Amino acid sequence: MSVLTSLPPAFPVDKVEAIVDELYGLKGNFSALDSERDQNFRLTEANGQSWVVKIANQAEDLQALDFQAALLRHVAELDPALPLPHLRPTLHGEILGRCTSAEGKAHFVRVVGWLPGKPFAKGHKSAALFASFGETLGRLTKALQGFGHPGAARDFDWDVAQAGKSRARLAYIDEPAQRDTVEYFLDRFDAHVAPRLKRCRAQVIHGDANDYNVLVDAATGEQIAGIIDYGDAIHSPLINELAVAAAYAIMDRDAPIDDAAAMAAAFHKANPLLPDEVDLLFDLIAARLVISVTMSASRKDRSKDNAYLAISEAPAWNLLKRLRAMDPMIATGLLRQACGFEAAAGARDVIAWLKDNRRTLAPVLDQAPATMRKGLVPFGDRNHPIAIASAARKPAEAEKLWAEIMAQDGIDLGIGPWGEDRPVYTAAAFDSTLSTGERRSRHLGLDLFLDAGANVRTPLPGKVVDIYVSDLPLDYGHAILLEHNPAPGITFFSLWGHLSAASAKAVKVGDELKAGAVVGQMGPNTENGGWQPHVHLQLIAYRPAAAADVIGAGEPGYTKVWAELFPSPATFANLPAETFTKTGRSSDDLLKLRKEKLVRNLSISYKTPMKIVRGEGVYLIDDRGRAYLDCYNNVAQLGHANPEIVEALARQAAILNTNTRYLHDNIIAYAEKLTATLPKNLTVAGFVCSGSEANDLALRLSRNYTQAKGVVALDWAYHGHLSSLIEISPYKYKRKGGKGRPETTGEAMLPDGYRAPADWPQAEIAARYAASVTTAIEQLAEAGHKPAAFIAESLPSSAGQIVLPDGYLKAAYAAARKAGAVIIADEVQIGFGRVGSHMWAFDSHGAVPDIVTMGKPIGNGHPMAAMVTTREIADAFFNGMEYFNTFGGNPVSCAVGLKVLEILERDKLLANATRLGTSLIARMSKLMEKHDRIGDVRGQGLMLGIELVEDRKTKVPATDYAGRIVEKCRQLGVLLGTDGPYDNVIKMRPGMIFTDANADFLMQVLETAFADVA
Repeated sequence: MSVLTSLPPAFPVDKVEAIVDELYGLKGNFSALDSERDQNFRLTEANGQSWVVKIANQAEDLQALDFQAALLRHVAELDPALPLPHLRPTLHGEILGRCTSAEGKAHFVRVVGWLPGKPFAKGHKSAALFASFGETLGRLTKALQGFGHPGAARDFDWDVAQAGKSRARLAYIDEPAQRDTVEYFLDRFDAHVAPRLKRCRAQVIHGDANDYNVLVDAATGEQIAGIIDYGDAIHSPLINELAVAAAYAIMDRDAPIDDAAAMAAAFHKANPLLPDEVDLLFDLIAARLVISVTMSASRKDRSKDNAYLAISEAPAWNLLKRLRAMDPMIATGLLRQACGFEAAAGARDVIAWLKDNRRTLAPVLDQAPATMRKGLVPFGDRNHPIAIASAARKPAEAEKLWAEIMAQDGIDLGIGPWGEDRPVYTAAAFDSTLSTGERRSRHLGLDLFLDAGANVRTPLPGKVVDIYVSDLPLDYGHAILLEHNPAPGITFFSLWGHLSAASAKAVKVGDELKAGAVVGQMGPNTENGGWQPHVHLQLIAYRPAAAADVIGAGEPGYTKVWAELFPSPATFANLPAETFTKTGRSSDDLLKLRKEKLVRNLSISYKTPMKIVRGEGVYLIDDRGRAYLDCYNNVAQLGHANPEIVEALARQAAILNTNTRYLHDNIIAYAEKLTATLPKNLTVAGFVCSGSEANDLALRLSRNYTQAKGVVALDWAYHGHLSSLIEISPYKYKRKGGKGRPETTGEAMLPDGYRAPADWPQAEIAARYAASVTTAIEQLAEAGHKPAAFIAESLPSSAGQIVLPDGYLKAAYAAARKAGAVIIADEVQIGFGRVGSHMWAFDSHGAVPDIVTMGKPIGNGHPMAAMVTTREIADAFFNGMEYFNTFGGNPVSCAVGLKVLEILERDKLLANATRLGTSLIARMSKLMEKHDRIGDVRGQGLMLGIELVEDRKTKVPATDYAGRIVEKCRQLGVLLGTDGPYDNVIKMRPGMIFTDANADFLMQVLETAFADVA
């Protein structure tokens, strides 16, 4: 006979009084207490002290009772502050007394201390109380670690580890829905829980910390005052202790999983749990409830008269019904996060992988969303007509309203952000299963709004694992679920909802899609669940059972867990963060303040000024989250905010940044590395902060070496903003605000092969242009000046991306040297491999200067520059006057410079510049065949130009047309500029990390611009 099948004792009260008096010498008032299998009384002595008298079931054996006594003694020794009862020995010093019933049955008797307080079941349940409950259980289980007793190992139906036995009691459940619920949880237990539970830590646990075995401090109601009744103590998995307690504690609660999470968090703090244990907690709570309801069902006759058995039956069924409606993965995510773990195993690795690899992902639409003009669709504004129409299930009206906004604001792509709180989720399906009275209004995907039929593409290879079709209002309509395994240990899923019916038919489960492959098309409102056309893109960090099980909206209060279970797809779609959030002042405010606070000579690009807030790779990103392909800025030629360079800069800045008056390894290492890229005669470096400073220093060395003042420069050259450089920059002194050519400057002709005089033979163009250097020297002589230097860009950029004629540079250098001038190669814009074939553009002409100046790309955006010269010229400069530049050559700048050189060489970027530059020139030449206003296409490597003219014969500059082309390209997402004497040359200097895809987009935009602009 088992204690679970044997009826409890039924001693008359007067008989109990006599037994207790005889065994313990105690007298007082006896009042009955509920019990499933024992007979219990509260004994209150005359002095007010109370005891619990327990007459054991006749089937209870001595070993079991000795086990309970040993347990209490063990805990009292290890954690005496725990509120546990203590046993009172008999008058003969025994822990257990004995008595006999009128039927002659033997029973053990115990008297234990009465713990004050009220049952947990009957008090107000606060967050603090749940935390105290969890902490107390954590302490109790921690104290029981290492405790053992033969009585702990037993076959016991109430043991949650043996919940599978409940299947034998299913027949006692009459109501089909209830039986289905129990079977659901038993199936989960057998398939998913029991095998894993065997691998969990096991020890002695209380085993029955139900809401009547736990007492609450009556004074505050915030603390656990006692844990009583150790009759169900057993050796079982540790996590079962928490599961049993939570099963009863969270009954009849509005947000039961929240309460269980509070208990778990406090338990974990006192006695740390393992993730694998927490993963089972939801199902173990349900398993305890299954045991309870099946046990009650199997004892219907007894439970009618046994309040202990009947008291929790209805609440248990109610809770089981609620748990059945919940997604176990979501509930488990809440429990895991409460204990400090990620909501799903591997979720944080998935999020990190996407963040680290987002630049490698294929576009999610035919055009990369980052490059499109975007606007937020106002589903989150309950007062907006679009939200009102959508909530009223009038998608056609919402679609029309959005089309009007797009046309008015110049929007290409509508965005529905992850995490947006939306009043449009009006269907009953959006009622919360987790928290009574709450609604699932927080959007858990990313919505992309385009016309019905627009393609959506997977950024990564994916396998079709489910196809979902639904005609429920405001559901997904047609959806496809993909599995992605982009790296070892990284698995996640993407859900594509609101697709067309044809999309669901075009694929089948098991299909493998390549990165960039079409997943489907956005569906019309008649096929997509009744929404205006868009795709709902959602990521899932765990393995969902089916697409239908993936909720697209969640409760606002659980946003933290949603962020890990359903990570924002913004990274997956490679959408800039600025798409969703604006920071700083408006463009209008900035324009106004620039006029007030800054010198007004500063220019602003484009007719509509752009507020650029971030750079990344080859893109500049504005304050609305649009990424523009930057084909103009030649400074960050290794990419804006290059992470390696940022890291090198930050690392050295965190150690030391000082000046050249102290010895440091970096400046020597950098000088060695830099000069190793130059001709052998150029060995001595001077470091400065800008290209202008480099050219100014070069002038000083030249004038010191030659003791002359005159400088020969090319017409329309630009060498910097310092006064000394404005004087040798026709690009500045010949334009508005300039004072004309000073007498110390001689102008050589700009060696522009396209605009060479028509009567010059092709073979003589280089020589004739070079002869103008001699003419300029003569010009200086007429004013009484000798030439100190001949300075020229090796590919004049501001003058219009001029590729020097073959043989010109050698001849020009020779003419200047013959007159005694020092040769300065200005490589500030063109240096560091941009021409592709060589590190320095002068090298591509077989010419060797005496001084090279460099800047702009030298630090990839960090303000640094350099001048390198010969030992002879450098020694002549050593005349007793100190040369000191506060920041030039500092350790941080040199660390940056070293990293730039390393990346250029390691990533073979010169070869990339050659390959792409050659391809782009060929493609632009094809474009020239279609458009007569393209007069010339020229360039070297990734230094490119398109000269526009009104007529190819007259070559009249098409200045206005060039400006309109550049503006159109900006509208289409590519940044270009104009330059040259007439501002009619489209100037392109894309980063050296440019890719084939970037080149394709550039050409696509150019082709569209030339086709559209009249």
